[in-house]
Amino acid sequence: MKIEIWSDFVCPYCYLGEKKLEKALETFEDKENIEITFKSFQLNQNEVKHKQGNYYNFISNKYGIPYELAKERMDAIKNEASKVGLNYRYDIMIRNNTSLAHQAAKFAKDEGKEKIFVDRIFKGYFEEGADLGDLKNILFLAGEVGLNINKLENVLKEKSFLSEVTEDQEDASKLGINGVPFFIINDKIAVSGAQSIEHFKGALKKAAEM
Repeated sequence: MKIEIWSDFVCPYCYLGEKKLEKALETFEDKENIEITFKSFQLNQNEVKHKQGNYYNFISNKYGIPYELAKERMDAIKNEASKVGLNYRYDIMIRNNTSLAHQAAKFAKDEGKEKIFVDRIFKGYFEEGADLGDLKNILFLAGEVGLNINKLENVLKEKSFLSEVTEDQEDASKLGINGVPFFIINDKIAVSGAQSIEHFKGALKKAAEM
């Protein structure tokens, strides 16, 4: 069985959704034969670096809602994330362009370390305040999961994997995917958003039976 996941590294629902899928797979009978592929999706391809913190203000301005409502909604996501072992730190997040991180993830895939690197990138951003638009940050996180940082630095400077990132985003458009996370299981079942663990279990079971 194969699972394709479209996501962006600065999307709070994406990290949460991927973790819920992971929890659902723990009790899936055929989990050893699951092939997961991560697809690139940038929520804002023109994003630039912002100062650390002020995340509630960002959400308030982005959606045109009062600050307190923005805080309430984001804290609800934070609390839900904590239930599956994630520790969101809105106070230290640094918003920046994620193209570099997506390109690095494509390199990690070629090196057989896609899943572990994607998880490290998510954790770095949401829990440790890593700037994903900074080359040094990307190389540091890559080194932690055993990737060759000299080789990675070269391919990032040459933009060797940029076309793959662009292709993923074009595929998403063709499929009508306009929000993430978005999961496609065995080309048969689609799951949109950070659904419950039980929902993912049901989707996996349905896909296996089809």
